[in-house]
This record gives sequence, C-alpha cells and structure tokens, in this order.
Amino acid sequence: MHTPTTEVAGAPVGAAPPETWEFLRALPARLAASGDPLPDFRAARQHGDAELARRFEAGEAVEILVHDRARLVDALLVQAWERQAGADTAELALVAVGGYGRGELLPCSDIDVMVLLPQGNQQCWTGALERFFAFLWDLGLEIGHSVRTIDDCQREALADVSVATTLIEARLLAGPARLLAGMRAALAPDRLWSSRDFFDAKVREQTERHHRYHDTAYNLEPNVKQSPGGLRDIQTIAWVAKRHFGAGNLQELADHGFLTPRELAQLSAAQAHLWRIRFALHLITQRREDRLLFDHQLRLARMFGYEDATYTLAVEQFMQRYYRTVMTVAWLNELLLQLFREEILADRDAPAVPLSPSFQERDEYLEVTSPEVFVRNPGALLELFVVLQQNPRLRGVRANTLRLVTENLWLIDEEFRQHPRNHRLFLEILRAPAGVTHELRRMNLYGVLGRYIPAFGRIVGRMQYDLFHAYTVDAHTLFVVSNLRRFALERYDHEFPRLAQIFRALPRPELAYLAALFHDLAKGRGGDHSELGAVDAEAFCLEQGLSPYDGRLVAWLVRHHLALSVTAQKKDIADPQVVNAFARLVGDQTHLDYLYVLTVADVRGTNPKLWNSWKASLFDEFHERVRQALRRGLESPIDREQLIAETQSQARELLAAERVAAAAIDRVWAGLTDDYFLCYSAAEVAWHTARLGARDPADPSPLVAVADQPGHGGATVILVHTRGRRHSFARTTAALDQLGLSIVDARITPTADGASLDSYLVLEDTGLPICDRQRMAGIERLLRQALAVASSDAPAVARRVPRQVRMFTTPTQVAFSADAANRRTILELVAGDRPGLLSEVGKVLWDQRVELRGAKIMTVGERAEDVFYVTDEGGGPLEAPRQQALAESLTRALDARDAAA
Repeated sequence: MHTPTTEVAGAPVGAAPPETWEFLRALPARLAASGDPLPDFRAARQHGDAELARRFEAGEAVEILVHDRARLVDALLVQAWERQAGADTAELALVAVGGYGRGELLPCSDIDVMVLLPQGNQQCWTGALERFFAFLWDLGLEIGHSVRTIDDCQREALADVSVATTLIEARLLAGPARLLAGMRAALAPDRLWSSRDFFDAKVREQTERHHRYHDTAYNLEPNVKQSPGGLRDIQTIAWVAKRHFGAGNLQELADHGFLTPRELAQLSAAQAHLWRIRFALHLITQRREDRLLFDHQLRLARMFGYEDATYTLAVEQFMQRYYRTVMTVAWLNELLLQLFREEILADRDAPAVPLSPSFQERDEYLEVTSPEVFVRNPGALLELFVVLQQNPRLRGVRANTLRLVTENLWLIDEEFRQHPRNHRLFLEILRAPAGVTHELRRMNLYGVLGRYIPAFGRIVGRMQYDLFHAYTVDAHTLFVVSNLRRFALERYDHEFPRLAQIFRALPRPELAYLAALFHDLAKGRGGDHSELGAVDAEAFCLEQGLSPYDGRLVAWLVRHHLALSVTAQKKDIADPQVVNAFARLVGDQTHLDYLYVLTVADVRGTNPKLWNSWKASLFDEFHERVRQALRRGLESPIDREQLIAETQSQARELLAAERVAAAAIDRVWAGLTDDYFLCYSAAEVAWHTARLGARDPADPSPLVAVADQPGHGGATVILVHTRGRRHSFARTTAALDQLGLSIVDARITPTADGASLDSYLVLEDTGLPICDRQRMAGIERLLRQALAVASSDAPAVARRVPRQVRMFTTPTQVAFSADAANRRTILELVAGDRPGLLSEVGKVLWDQRVELRGAKIMTVGERAEDVFYVTDEGGGPLEAPRQQALAESLTRALDARDAAA
C-alpha cells in the first residue's frame, strides 16, 4: 500500500493539523485495523456525526464543527481509499473539491470528490474505482464524484466557470501531490479565466442567482445558502479573492488589506450565524435542507433559545436576526465586490470629474472629494443619494465612500434630523423624476434610512409569522413604494393604464410615497399600527416642512390604508349604503384617488400570490362607484329605487341589442326581487335574463352556465339556477373546490317561485380567470351532475391541505352584526383556510335552517376571513338565540374538520 499525502481540512497546505477531538485522532488507526470494514466504517461515521450533533447542541463554535466534519470524512475516505482501491490506484490522486475542498462540511452537505488520473489508459483503474465508490455509498455517504485527467479538467473548466470554481478549491486527500500541482498549473489565471474574466463571470452568476430569488432575501421561506445575503454571497467573495489574490480564507483577505478588522469580524460572525442555522436545519431534517421552511422556523427558534415576548413571537425574533444577518452580508458583499472591481477592472488613471463640492465621479462610480466630507458636512450622507439620482450614468459608489458612509452613520442624530437642509434633501429624493425606489433601497442597505427615520430602523428585518405577509416589513414597505413608482413611469403603463392616469393627476405624488413609508412602521409596538403610524407620519411630515394639510393627508392615508381593501373585499359594494358611507369617509376625490393607488400598491406588495385580476377588477369597480357618489354629492346619495330603475333600463337596452323579446324579459323578471337588481350590474342582469329566457320554464333541471364575467375581465362567472334550493350552495362549492377553483364572491338570490339564482365568481389557482372553453364546458357538466343528485349530502372534497397551511392553527371565530336596511344578518367567519370550508359552512347553514343571501370570500394567508349575508326562513334577520346556535354549530363542525386534517 502507498502512503497517502493529505492536505488537512481547514488548514493551509503544509501547516500542522489543527487540534481535533480525541475520537478523530484515534480513528485512522482504528479503521486501518478493522477486520470487517463496512460495519466498522459505518459505525465510525454514525458515532462521529452523533458526536458532532452533541457538540453543536452543547453550544460549541460552529466554525470548529464544520471543519471537524470535513476531517471526519477525510479519515473515512482516506482509509477507504487504502482498503478498497489499494495498490492498483497508486498513480491516482483522490481530491476533495467544492465546499469539501474548502474543508467545510455541514452534517448533510454534498461530499464532492474527484479522482485525478495521469494521462494514458484508464481502463485498468475502472474496477478499483467502482469498488471504492460502491463502498462509500454502502457506508452512507452521499458522494458526488468525477474521474478526470488534467486535460479533462482544463477543458471542462474553460467551458464552465462553475466547474472552474469547484476545481480551484481542490484539496489533496491521497495520492501523488504532483498530479494536483499539475492541475492547478493548468487552471492558473494565465491559462484560463483570468482575474478579470473570472470576476465578471462570478458577478454575473450572482446577479442571475439573485434574480431567481426576486432580488430579495426577505421571503417567507428563504434559502440560507442561495438567497441574496446567504452563504453563497460570502463564498463569491472568497472565490474572487482566491482567484486574484490567492487568499485561502477571509483572514488572508484582511492581511491583504481588503478587509478592515471590523469588517472581518462582521463577515465572520455573519458566516458563523448562517452556518449555525444550516447546521441545525440538517440536524432536524436529517437531509441536505437549506430552506428555512415554516415547518422548521418554530423548532429552530426554540433550539436557539428565543422566547415569545409581549408583542413579538420567538420565531419572529429568530427570523429578524436572520434577516439582519443577511442584510449585513449583502452590504459587505457589495463593498468587497466593489473593492475587487476597482482592483481588477478599474482604470487606475481615470480622472476625477467634479459633480458637487462633496462628490466626484471616477471611472463611472461616485466617490467623496475627501475623506472628511461627511464630518465637515453631515448632510452629504443624504446628498449622496440625490447625486446618484441626478447622474443615472453612475454605476454605483466607490468602496472607500461606502466605508465612510458606514463609519459616519453616527452623525445622523436628532440634530441632523431637525436640520432644514436635510429635510429638503430627503424630499428631493422623493420628488426626483427617476431613481426613487432604487435610492431608498440603497439608503436602507447602507443604514441611512433607518437612522433618518428611527421608526423604520426598528422594523428592519421584522417579519410576521403568517402566510399573508410574504416579506419583512421593511422589504414590503419598499415594494409598496416601488409599485407606486410604476404608476408614475410611462414604461409600465400597460400594467395599470387607469391607475397610471390617476396617479399622474395627483397634486403631490411624494405624499403617496410618504404614506407608503409609514403605513406599517408601527407594527410590533402593540395597539393599532394604523393609528400609531398616523401619529408618526404627521409629526414627520411637519418636521420636514410640509404644510399642515399635506401632513394631515398623509396621516389620514396611513390611518385608513386598509379601508378600501377591507370594504371592497368584505362588504357588499353593490349596496348603495356601503358606497355612500365610504364616500363620506373619503370626503373628496383627492383623498379617494390617493387611497386607491396606495391600496393597490400595498396589496401587490404584500404577497405576489395575493394580487389577481379579480382584485384589480373589484377595486376598480369600487373606486368608480365611490367616485360617482362623490360627483352626485354627499348630500344627494343614490337611493335603491333609482339604482334599480337605472339597472333595468340599461339591461333592457343590452337585451334589445341581442334581440331578446320583451315578453321573455318580463317573464324572467317577474320572478326576481328588488334585491336581485341591487346585487347585479346591467350587463350581468342581461346575461342572466338571456340564459333564463331561452329555456323552458317547466324544465326542472338545474341551469348551469360558465362564462367570462359580464362587464369585467377579472374573474369567471358561474351561474346556477335551481328549482329546489336544498344544499345548492354546499354542493356547488364542494364541486368547485374539488376542481381546484378559488371562489372569490358568491351571490345567492331567492326568486319569487321558490327557486334560487346563484352567481359564483371563480379564479384558477394561478389567480387568473378560466380561459379554456373546454374546461368551462366540463365545469358545467360536473355541476349539473352534482346538483342533480337526490341525496342531501354534499360531495366530499379530497384535495390535500397545502404544507404551509398545515403549520398554522387558526381558531374558528364567528361574529354577527345587523344589516337593518336590508333586513338581514351579517355573519363574519374567521377559520383556517382548508379545502371544503365553504361546503362545510353551507351544510351547517342548511342544518340550522338559515337562508344564505350572499358571501364575500377572502383568504388572508393561512386564514379564511369570509362574510355571509343570512336571514331566517321568513327573510328576516336572525334573532340572538339563532345566532348563538349557528355560531356553536359552525365552530363544532369546522374545528372537527381541522382536527381531521
């Protein structure tokens, strides 16, 4: 047997092996003496992994553990190479590559190795290598392996920078050192991937990776390794440093003067924290899991010692620490890549072009005119972002200036915040024709925004443990500003042409941006965040020198930023009283328009899955109804009779154009109530009438029709007309649920002859209306079959509860309120969003002999917040005893359903 030459994991080549635990020191001799290799090797691996887990749980530094796991695998692989490959492979080199080559292994990390071959016949080694790799798999190690010659390495590295990256981290485990030295020479920067080319490729690779994660680290379930600010961003720094400087670790980068001691400490602490999270993820999942899924966040928060506080859950504290860590990594990544860019790519002789007394341009990047700029003129900490907006050709900020910003953040104190010049600079940033969102995000990353608005600093990294809010509060806030900015820019007119027109007509768009900045800043303080935020917003606006009217307007927007969304989604916007009440709330067209654009921007920025064509149509319709109410004047609101007459008149015109006979119209309308004409638009009435008028009045079978929503493009409408109304709602909703359709609105209208005319607005699970005509026809057939069954039971819904939803327990809440004007009761239900929920509600309503008149369906993350309009059998509101009995039945049925799920 040959004696292997091994480069120790976690130590520079040629250095003495670091101290390891006793088990590892004795392991090579123990394995070498084993008479039954596979069981002994497997037992050694299991014992070593268990010992590492125990040390982790005892709080030992994770930096030691990740290197010790690499050393454990080293010992196993080297001894396995000796025993399984033997003398047949004396001319071959066993090499660790990738993260294993760096000597960094988490409990379930990939173990990537390469067998480096000399030139010549490779067949003679095939059998030995097959035995070796089979033994490793039997041992329980997940090995990624390749077998290459030096020429193979050079060719594949030249074709793919990711292969080159993996190979430049190669570390010898066993075999001739000359082979690895030959490979390193073949991959040297003068042969392929020069420092310049390698830097460009890795930056491009990082940019593409960030795009895959929507350029934000602040998702509900981030990837600790791949998301922006994750471990891969630290590795990108290390790869470029290794390629250009030959630096093997962050300390060597500091020795080169490219990291200050403070930055080294920050980056090392961030890496250690992310390693700890990833190490714990591997332990609790027993697999290579790098996603911080909801399933794991609660367990990790407990494992890391967090406890629920008065206003913040333990898991929210844990995740805030994570988000702030990745924000630090993102900042240092930008700083160091800029340093490398200046070292590797920059024109060292580029002249400085003055831009202002404080700033100049050099080689397309912004820098200060002297290191004392911020001390002499603290306002330059805001002016920097104004200059970037005014000079869009600038590609960024030079590294020395980035460092100076961080070092001088302490200058942004109360005196700074009260200075009129700084007020003007901040408002200039908001009023700029371009770059508003970009610079606000840069201000947040650099720490300036949180210093200038302390309330913003407190919510940086704050998450809410639910499925509704997809981002941290600070990330969401800046997404809302970004969405508002899209309304202002002509290149996005195709997205929301009407909203763009409304936004550009606003007298002062910066007031909308200020409302967006403050609308959620009071979260986590306790109390109503809208009310608390409104107080902060008005005080800030007045400090900035805005007029009292503008300050009150911004405060009003913050206080009522949820009003339009909640009203449109949870109330009957066809009811004139609802529209008139909202018109009185807003008071004038200006307040309505500001609130409308803010609402759409807010909902779109809360969760990418939350916004859909139905909400766009709903909000637009409600805005138009309120606008018309304001035009009529608050003193002369529209009444029921006028609205019914207008709807009927417009519907007759539409039906006449379709050549529907007046006699058929009269016959259909004779069975419809005034409530029906209040519920539907003229286009909807015309469509219903045409379908009902075309069928035989004596036909007892259900009528089912599926079409695009008349008068709107936001949803697909399903019309159901049944003679016997028994279980119609429960059956219909169960069938639609089983088809994977989301019901967003339901209107149930009894007719004079005892039938029911029901309308359901539905979306596909993509959030879009149904486009496939064959699918529409299939839905019609299935619904007819479901409604024609004689049994009183609704079909069961077999769809599974999504993984994320299963992580949350939402107690069932039932509340009642009176709708005296319409002689009905409003039932508000909060429950866990589960397949079959609406069908279950429908069954309970029938069992309790409660008549359903309509429903507004609203899903808020893992929760359903639905509103049902109900009456007793006589068409009147429910009395208190009936309400209590209904509440108890609903709670019993839904809690039993959740327990079964």
